[in-house]
Amino acid sequence: MPSSRVVHAAVRELVGETGRDALTVPLVAARAGVTPSTIYRRWGDLQELLSDVAVERLRPETDPVDLGSLRADLDAWAEQFLDEMASPPGRAYIRDALLGDPDGTNAGHYSAYAADQIDAILSRATRRGEVVPETGRMIDRIVAPMMYRILFRPGRLDAAYARELVTNALDRP
Repeated sequence: MPSSRVVHAAVRELVGETGRDALTVPLVAARAGVTPSTIYRRWGDLQELLSDVAVERLRPETDPVDLGSLRADLDAWAEQFLDEMASPPGRAYIRDALLGDPDGTNAGHYSAYAADQIDAILSRATRRGEVVPETGRMIDRIVAPMMYRILFRPGRLDAAYARELVTNALDRP
C-alpha cells in the first residue's frame, strides 16, 4: 500500500494544476503511481481522500509563538488561526475535512490540533505562574465562534475580532 504522503502530495499537486473540481480518483492514482482500486480501498471515495488531505493540511506546523504572557500568546495564536482558517484555502480545507467525514473522526483530529495548540499556550503560562483557564473554555469561547463565523457568517473576520474573543474568553467567568 502506498504511503498516504505520496497520495496526499498527488492530490495537492493536481489541485494546484487542474483545480479541485477537475480532480478524480484515476487522476490521483496515476500521479501517485498506484491503481484507483488502491485509493478506493484505503479512502473509500474521493471526498474521503480530500477530507484526509485537508485534515493533514490543517495540522499546525509549528508551536504557538511565545510572547511572554498568556494574553499576548493567545492574541497572536487567535489572530493567526483566524487568518489561516478564514482564507480561501483554509475554508476549502475546512469544507473538505467535514464533507468526507461521516463518522466525525477527521473533525475530532482537527479539534485536537487546536486544543493541543491552546494547551501549549496554557502550559507555558502556568509555568510562568499565570492563572489559566481550562482548554475547553478557550475552545468554546475562541475557536467555536470563529469557526461558526467562518462557515456561516463570514463578516468581520479580522485581528480585532480575534482579540475581542480572547478578551471575552479571559475576562468572563
